[in-house]
Amino acid sequence: MVNNDKHYIRMTQAPVEPLIMRLAVPTVISMLVSSIYNMADTFFVSQLGTSASAAVGIVFSLMAIMQAIGFTIGMGSGILSSRRLGAGKRDEANQIASSAVFLVIIISSLIAILGLIFCKELMVFLGSTPTILPYALDYGSFILIACPVICTSFVLNNLLRNEGKAFYAMLGITTGGILNIFLDPIFIFYFKLGTRGAAMATALSQLISFIILLTMFIKKKSNLTLSVKYISKSAKTYLNILKTGLPSLSRQGLASIATMTLNIQAAAFGDAAVAAMSISGRITFFLFSALLGLGQGFQPVAGFNYGAKKYSRVKRATLFTAFFGTVVISTLAIICFIFARPLVSSFRKEDLDVIIIGTKALRFQCLTLILCGINVATNMSLQATGHIAQATYLALCRQGIYFLPFILILPSKIGVLGVEIAQPLSDILTFISSLIFFIRLIKELGGKKDEDVL
Repeated sequence: MVNNDKHYIRMTQAPVEPLIMRLAVPTVISMLVSSIYNMADTFFVSQLGTSASAAVGIVFSLMAIMQAIGFTIGMGSGILSSRRLGAGKRDEANQIASSAVFLVIIISSLIAILGLIFCKELMVFLGSTPTILPYALDYGSFILIACPVICTSFVLNNLLRNEGKAFYAMLGITTGGILNIFLDPIFIFYFKLGTRGAAMATALSQLISFIILLTMFIKKKSNLTLSVKYISKSAKTYLNILKTGLPSLSRQGLASIATMTLNIQAAAFGDAAVAAMSISGRITFFLFSALLGLGQGFQPVAGFNYGAKKYSRVKRATLFTAFFGTVVISTLAIICFIFARPLVSSFRKEDLDVIIIGTKALRFQCLTLILCGINVATNMSLQATGHIAQATYLALCRQGIYFLPFILILPSKIGVLGVEIAQPLSDILTFISSLIFFIRLIKELGGKKDEDVL
C-alpha cells in the first residue's frame, strides 16, 4: 500500500540534507532564543551585584531539573509518536502524546508543591551561600510556581518538533523568549523587583509559550490529537515513554546535578567564583544550543525514517549532522575564545575576580567544544533509533561518569583551576566514547536494507 500523505512523503523522500536544515533552522532559532533569555536573566540580575548573579546560577540547576522532566517525557513521547506516524499508526501516536501530557502535569505539579514547601532547604542544597540565599529564594520561588507550565511546554515543543513541525514549535518558544528579554529590565529595574522580577518575567514568558504551543494542537496544526480519551490506562505506555526518554533524563538530570556540584565546589572560592562559572556556563550553553538545535532538527528525520525502515536515509542524516555540527560549533568556539574576556566582563565588569575566573573557564571550554559535534549526533541518533542503553550511557558520560569525579577531586588538588577545567576534560573523554559508538552505528545502519512499510 502506498502512503500519499504529504507529510509522510516529505519526511521519507525529500533529500536528507535540505530536510534536516529546514527542520533545524526553527529549532536552532528556538534554542538560541531560549539561551539568550537565560543569558538576559544573568546579565540583568548581574547588575544587582555578584551574589545576585550567583543566585541565577544556583536556580539554574533547579531549572535544569524541570528541563530534565520535560525533555525526558517530551523526547520519549516525541520519538515514539514520530515512529508511529512513520509506520502509519496514528491512533497509537495520539495515545502516546496525550498520555505524555497527562504524565508531565502530574509530576511537575508535585515538584512545584514540594519545592515551595521546602524552598529554603532546596536552595541551600543546590549550593546557596548565606549571602546568595535571599536572592535565590526570591528567584526560585516564582520558578517553582511556574514549574507545571515550564515542564508541559517542553513536552508540547518536543511533540511538535519530533513529528517534523519545527516551525510551530519555534513560534511558541521564541515568542516567550523574546518577551522575557523585554520584561526583564522592566520588572527588575522599573518596578524595582530585583531578582524576584527576573523570575516573574521568566514565569510569565513561559506561560505565553505554553498557550501558543497548546494552541497549535487545538487548531490542528499538528498531526497529533491531544484528548482525554487517548490517555492510556496501561502502565506499559508510561514506562515506554520514560524508557525512550531515559537518555534525555540522564543528559538533563545530570546537568542539574553537575551544576549543583559545580556551584558547591566553586562556593569554596567565594561568590565571585560561583558568579563566574554561572556566566561562563550561560555563554557556553548559548554556543552549545546551536548544536543542540541542529541535532533536534535531525532527530525527527532519523526517528521517522527509522520507523519507515529507510535505514540508508538515517545513516546519511547521521553523517551529515556529525560533520555539519562539528563545523558550526568549531566556528562559534573559535570566535568565543578570541572574545572571551569582553564577553564575560559585559556581565560583571565591576568585579575583576569574576572576569579572570570566567574568562579562563570559558576559554578552556571553547577548546573542547569542537569535539561535541560527534557527541550530539551520536547520542541523538542512538536515541532516535531505539538504542536506548547506548544512548543513555553516552548521556551519562559528559556530565556524570566523567565530569563528577573531575569536579569533586580536582578543586581540592589544584584549586579554582580544577573548577575551570572539569567540564573540558570530561568533553574529551566523552568524545572518545562517542566516536566508538558512532562508528558502530554507521556500520549497523549500512548493513540494513531499506523496506517499504506502507
